[in-house]
Amino acid sequence: MTLREIKELLEAEVLVGHSQLDREITTAFGADLMSDVLAFAKPGSLLLTGLTNPQVVRTADVLDIAAILMVRGKRPTPETIRLAEELGIPILATKYILFESAGRLYSKGIRGCMEKVESDRATG
Repeated sequence: MTLREIKELLEAEVLVGHSQLDREITTAFGADLMSDVLAFAKPGSLLLTGLTNPQVVRTADVLDIAAILMVRGKRPTPETIRLAEELGIPILATKYILFESAGRLYSKGIRGCMEKVESDRATG
């Protein structure tokens, strides 16, 4: 799916990255713990989160995340917007909760970065 299709599916508002809406997305990862994102997300994925601080953008930058989708009607801080613009990372915002957003994306072919964790990774 493209970011444009994701925007339509989730009735999302594009806050940063209007020029990148034709970007293809095939995988996604949802979390509010950036340590989980660092451990399990893959480059090129869509990050679904309820966090709105600049650390989300910094984490996305480190992992080469394709875009950030803020769920639950959350809005990023002005500092977060500025950083995303500076780094060229699209941010979309939806009123759907994380679970519903993930389900809608999955039903349209977006897959998770992984299906399950290995036992040694889950305990750390």
